[in-house]
Amino acid sequence: MSVEITTGPPEVRVPASAEVTDTLGTAETVLTRRTGAPVRLADPEDLGGSGRSVVMRVRVAETPFELPRTLVVKHYGAVPAKGYADPFAHEAASCQLATALPPELRVGPELIAQDTEKRLLVLEDLGRGANLADVLFADDPRAAERSLLAWARALGRLHTSMAGREADFDALMRRIGVESWTDPVADDIQRSLRELPELLARSLDLSLPEEMRARLDSAAGLLGSTRYRSFSPSDICPDNSLVTGNGVRFLDFEWACVRDIALDAAYLQFPFPSSWCSYAMPSGLVDNMLATWRSEIVEVWSDLDDDAVLMPRLLDAQLLWVWVSTWWFLPRDGQLDGPIDAHMPSPRRSTALADRWQRLGKDAEAGGMPEVAAYAERMVRALVERFGSGALELRPYPAFR
Repeated sequence: MSVEITTGPPEVRVPASAEVTDTLGTAETVLTRRTGAPVRLADPEDLGGSGRSVVMRVRVAETPFELPRTLVVKHYGAVPAKGYADPFAHEAASCQLATALPPELRVGPELIAQDTEKRLLVLEDLGRGANLADVLFADDPRAAERSLLAWARALGRLHTSMAGREADFDALMRRIGVESWTDPVADDIQRSLRELPELLARSLDLSLPEEMRARLDSAAGLLGSTRYRSFSPSDICPDNSLVTGNGVRFLDFEWACVRDIALDAAYLQFPFPSSWCSYAMPSGLVDNMLATWRSEIVEVWSDLDDDAVLMPRLLDAQLLWVWVSTWWFLPRDGQLDGPIDAHMPSPRRSTALADRWQRLGKDAEAGGMPEVAAYAERMVRALVERFGSGALELRPYPAFR
């Protein structure tokens, strides 16, 4: 399946007026059926979305029942072709699963109503607050630090509150009509394990030693069934993380799944590997984010309080993320070394990749993986040789400059 992640978030589009009218009418029908009385919506406000869906904020103009003053409506397009994951099914099942939690434990929007046939969700409006990307690209380092620590805490709380819910997620997906689901990132990692060696040989004249291949195969054990699995939004990038007065809330569950929590926690080790929004952070802050997440998850996985248990798993996850992001972002033949996302303030692809391999090399050396450290050093040299010394100049987020 394709996850449309190779160039950052899907390009935002403005819905056509006919789509807005259709979505409003469909949402009114769904809410009217749910409440048993007419509901009228007004003042649609485009919230972006993608080629897959229309997303808008609407005002509840008329209802005999108590509903929030505003709601968010997400209307999906056609069902994907057979063999491709259905983002509507993933999001609908995820929102049902999360809404079943007590309000104080929720880290996403409440599901108000849904219609599987019409492929529409009506969600709680979490407000007009800034998302984490807004904060990181502003000029207040203290606000950025607070928000990142809140993000780490919310991630840990999500993992603990949703642990042991895989059977429930399976059942919800089947009820929507999906016989089986996969983690789209895991699919891409498996594909990158097959395809990246040839790409590296062709583009960077870099071979893959057997000891490195063995290390990658071992790390890929995280993609299977482990005892550290929990629900994951999958795409936990800054622009999908809303900063509210009650902490960070996650948005967009189109690729949500259940997977090993180390794959999410690796986002704490280096900045947002699947995102356009990938700049450097202060090292002390990275350590504090990991400690914050860890303080939450040890309630469920007490053995992860032991560095000897946790850190090798995080290093394996980091290796997989660096590997798959190299497969995503390394310029192919004829491609320019442009930004990760041409429509966002992104670093150059080579710069982001060189920084990730440098960081991986240092962490691997400290973590007792000399074969990974040696290969990372070779990778950085190859990137600099092809793209120039500017590949070594990843700047911090604007909030920390």
